[in-house]
Amino acid sequence: MSEAPAAPRTESAEPATGPGGLDLLLVPPRARTGWRVLPARVLAMCVVELQKLRHDRTELYTRAVQPALWLLVFGETFTRIKAIPTGGVPYIDYLAPGIIAQSAMFIAIFYGIMIIWERDAGILTKLLVTPTPRSALIAGKAFAAGVKALIQAVVVIVIAALLGVAMTWNPLRLLGVVVAVVLGSAFFSCLSMTIAGIVLTRDRLMGIGQAITMPLFFASNALYPVAIMPGWLQTVSRINPLSYQVDALRGLLLGTHAHLALDYTVLVGAAVLGIAAASSLLGRLAR
Repeated sequence: MSEAPAAPRTESAEPATGPGGLDLLLVPPRARTGWRVLPARVLAMCVVELQKLRHDRTELYTRAVQPALWLLVFGETFTRIKAIPTGGVPYIDYLAPGIIAQSAMFIAIFYGIMIIWERDAGILTKLLVTPTPRSALIAGKAFAAGVKALIQAVVVIVIAALLGVAMTWNPLRLLGVVVAVVLGSAFFSCLSMTIAGIVLTRDRLMGIGQAITMPLFFASNALYPVAIMPGWLQTVSRINPLSYQVDALRGLLLGTHAHLALDYTVLVGAAVLGIAAASSLLGRLAR
């Protein structure tokens, strides 16, 4: 009598996982693909930059002194003498948005020093061999500078409120203030990193940064209206991104007339161009 054929062996439906599913530790997570890659890398780089604040917050405290002096000394004095026409707005109110933009710019304009330090420490070379696009590296650092500038902006707003500056507390307008501060800081930090990619040394960057910060500040509408400037300075002011940032902040915080659509268009365009320029020079900086 012939034996009945053996039933075919069926494979178990369950995967061959080791004890406790330890094999999951050996399988790398699936990488993000498509449009999700760039935002994820930008966010990661931004978080890495902001982690540095946990170790040293001194910079935030010391940088709060200068805008406080501008409001307390310059603002109070010129409010009393009424030497600058501000369209019926008290001068200290008119000045407060300009000081917010100024303090944000002063933080961002020296951001290139940090990337040169990372080059000297060998960190930048390690970042460049990762799959992270260079534009994501620059954008992450740029928007981290924007977040730092936001902390500074909060300090200025608190001081201005204590001095009696009449500002709006509308949440949507404050959100617009956040966007304007971050975009402006992103541009100026990218400008700094672009200069770093050209000069390659901290000393040269420090000298250039000090040489351009005050001209950028005084060639804007931060301290006085564009209408009272000489003609050549009005032309410079119209190509200065800081003027558009101040105009947006003044319109949002004080409710004065502003060209918000133009302001945000210029700030977005400047930030994009800044990221592109700094990204193109990042490889030269790492050589």
